[in-house]
Amino acid sequence: MSKMLENELKSELYGIAAITFALLGLVSLFTHAVGAVGQFLNQCLSAAAGQGRILIPALFLLLGIKIIRERNKIKLDTQIIGILLLLFLILSLIHLSIPVESSFKAGQKGAGGGILGAAGSYLLLKYFDQTGSYIILSSLMIISIVLLTQLPVSRLCGILVNYSSTAIKKAYDKITDFIFIEAEEDGENTAEINNTQANTLIVNNDEDTPVFLPSALIQDKKSDGEAQEINDEAQIHTVSEKTGRTKAKQQPFKLSAASDGITFCLPPTSLLNWKKTRDHTVTDKEINEKKRTLEETLASFGINVRVTQVTVGPAITRYEIQPPAGIKVSRIVGLSDDLSLALAASHVRIEAPIPGKAAIGIEVPNKEISTVHMKELVESKEFGAASSKITVALGKDISGAPVVTDLSQMPHLLIAGATGSGKSVCINTIVASILFKATPEEVKIILIDPKMVELTNYNGIPHLITPVVTNPKKASGILHWAVKEMEQRYDLFAAVGARDIIRYNKMQAELQKEFGEDRFPAGSVDATQTLNSNGTLPLILIIIDELSDLMMIAPAEVEDSICRLAQMARAAGIHLVLATQRPSVDVITGLIKANIPSRASFAVSSQMDSRTILDTGGAEKLLGRGDMLFFPVGSSKPARIQGAFLADKDTENLVSFLKEQAQPNYNPDMANVPDEENVSFSEQDDSLLPQAVQLFIEQGNASVSMLQRRFHIGYARAARLVDIMEQRGIVGSFEGSKPRSILMTLEQFQQSFKQI
Repeated sequence: MSKMLENELKSELYGIAAITFALLGLVSLFTHAVGAVGQFLNQCLSAAAGQGRILIPALFLLLGIKIIRERNKIKLDTQIIGILLLLFLILSLIHLSIPVESSFKAGQKGAGGGILGAAGSYLLLKYFDQTGSYIILSSLMIISIVLLTQLPVSRLCGILVNYSSTAIKKAYDKITDFIFIEAEEDGENTAEINNTQANTLIVNNDEDTPVFLPSALIQDKKSDGEAQEINDEAQIHTVSEKTGRTKAKQQPFKLSAASDGITFCLPPTSLLNWKKTRDHTVTDKEINEKKRTLEETLASFGINVRVTQVTVGPAITRYEIQPPAGIKVSRIVGLSDDLSLALAASHVRIEAPIPGKAAIGIEVPNKEISTVHMKELVESKEFGAASSKITVALGKDISGAPVVTDLSQMPHLLIAGATGSGKSVCINTIVASILFKATPEEVKIILIDPKMVELTNYNGIPHLITPVVTNPKKASGILHWAVKEMEQRYDLFAAVGARDIIRYNKMQAELQKEFGEDRFPAGSVDATQTLNSNGTLPLILIIIDELSDLMMIAPAEVEDSICRLAQMARAAGIHLVLATQRPSVDVITGLIKANIPSRASFAVSSQMDSRTILDTGGAEKLLGRGDMLFFPVGSSKPARIQGAFLADKDTENLVSFLKEQAQPNYNPDMANVPDEENVSFSEQDDSLLPQAVQLFIEQGNASVSMLQRRFHIGYARAARLVDIMEQRGIVGSFEGSKPRSILMTLEQFQQSFKQI
């Protein structure tokens, strides 16, 4: 047996012995259930400590627990000295009321502080009298508390002041909350807002630069202001309400001739209702308390760290620590549950390390979540400076800065979250952001809502290509149409020599300006049917609110269409936003995940669901109500964001304004898309169909296995080809083990497929 293991076993034995003695002593003080040994212990404890006899078993209980937890060689450290000294001083204080001449006799009978208290009080009263004894005892008690807590006197005084002031503040808050009146929206300026937060440490970002993801996630944005310091130089950054909003101007846009010369104006931000209310900010005292609790809790596990910076956000507060050399990061990450217990928090998430910093972030939920209103983000400088027509305002990051991202750079987004986590609200903010940014000529939207309650209120807006699709069977046909549209756009790009939709639209504008209507040689533009009469192609955004419903109805067709669009549709200007509340592997398949690298996850039920959507844990510890992890393409780690809130009334105002501007111009091809079960095979023709028919005619019989061997294709595609032929009357019906009969001659084949 090694010497280290032997010492640990000895320590545990000593600890168990101390705890056993403590339990026997405690029971013997209140009952006679321990027998003669208990009576003897009671007499000894009474004689030794008198009225403070319960302190001795409690002391042995604490010492036993300390010995077992530390598992090291027993040594008399400063904490043990402090607690022993404190015990002796308390017993002496209890015994001071007994006259000095009868001090030891009373102690032997169990009065006062027993023999130990008599010894201390006798020396004090003999040399310092009553008043001097109290002064000496007070000073020695302070010293013993310092030795026990390992905290300086200034920190101890600060703790007492904090606790007392917290009680006073709670009473004050109840009074002020009762008479609090919300500030009127009109007439307020940012200076008045900052003045109301005089008691909060503020970093005023007067010259914030726009934050565009994913670059903002790869390296944290450094604040321009300098944070004030608290206690141990821990910087606290609290977001100022001065977000630099700019008044949105109505931008006229000339519609096509089909709109009879009507001028389209982008919706103003006044359609969104938002009254400024007092935010539930985290006070400096709360931050100091949690900061100290974090340091003490980690120190109890042998990790001596200091909180170097504190950042206060809308939903959480991040405490940054720098572990000393030799401490593994995984050791700190494994203490998340212990920190949650110590801080009395629902969930504590640890980001280790923080991207771009040599620090570990401990994210602690605030007592109350501050709502991030959509109007704040739409009026922000970041959103106004964005040039992309599919710019999306997601919310605010952990430092309170607006998070604005460009869907064209993502280029597709996968969203997951349990019921009530804020997933549907996020989809509404995505749609609203684009409606505030783009005209119907610039962006067209396809909304697929199998739940029939989340997106149907957008019916009738001019940006839609087709009414909101609520039938999952028809949604598969819509996705198939999108694939066809993508292929037609690529044919057009190849005909005019354009790399992508941006280059194509620039060429259209240049040639139209130079040559008028005769933009291209005859026959080159007719290959593609564009969605507007100006010659430019709009971006197409496809939003699916519940992917799992589509995967249950037609999993193979939906997965194939989504994968093809995700792989190729970026340059064609077609983008996908997929949402599901069940991020399981049968819904978010490996192919879909591989082709959609940008993900956002709201609160989910398990770590397995978090790993399915984000390839990492953490989403199971989110708070709900818009709290999400955003993981865009190119970022090393997900960023925590508090999502924006868009009220139903705001959505109604926005939709009503857009309906008054213009009527929707639905695509006729989209209107004729049938349900999946009624789709004729002529609309799903395979490129191998003519070759397969010719093979069957030459062989004189038909079978699925023959197609698999000859063309090296899978069973599903081969069986679909045979079904198409049966539907058209080319081959006979299934006859068990016999091969299908051929119903078409070679002459009929040449006549039917001569165009192909």
